[in-house]
Amino acid sequence: MLDLTPPRASLDPIEIASRDEIAALQLSRLQATLRHAYDNVPHYRAAFDAAGVHPDDCRALADLAKFPFTAKADLRDNYPFGMFAVPRERIARVHASSGTTGKATVVGYTKNDIDVWAEVVARSIRASGGRAGMMCHIAYGYGLFTGGLGAHYGAERLGCTVVPISGGMTERQ
Repeated sequence: MLDLTPPRASLDPIEIASRDEIAALQLSRLQATLRHAYDNVPHYRAAFDAAGVHPDDCRALADLAKFPFTAKADLRDNYPFGMFAVPRERIARVHASSGTTGKATVVGYTKNDIDVWAEVVARSIRASGGRAGMMCHIAYGYGLFTGGLGAHYGAERLGCTVVPISGGMTERQ
């Protein structure tokens, strides 16, 4: 059987971190995210205030349970750009769901979001056996759906040759 385990030296530090290191990073990033949402998205400020919680109340990962969940209705009620946590001028790309159950769910990505997304997808492809130099056939759609471009940039980040065929054209694929 072919061993596709990546060489340890090729892994990012987070991929070999201890559970405690990962939990500490998760908490730090969760706290920053809650603070950023509270400070920049009126919906979250109102929802947190209504629930009687503040970003400073998150002192452990388990504290996330105190915070209100975001429901599909929240996304629809703030359509299209009301959930963006940065000024619209910083949005590099907009994607959206198809809207088959109502209004489309709009997602705005900054340049940093796109870079992080590519890195996460590259790690996922590597974890499933993909390696630099391999050919990667992208069958996700390339429209407003986020899958095609996410897989595309992740495969490129890993060093794969990308075949951006998208969906459909089954005979050609």
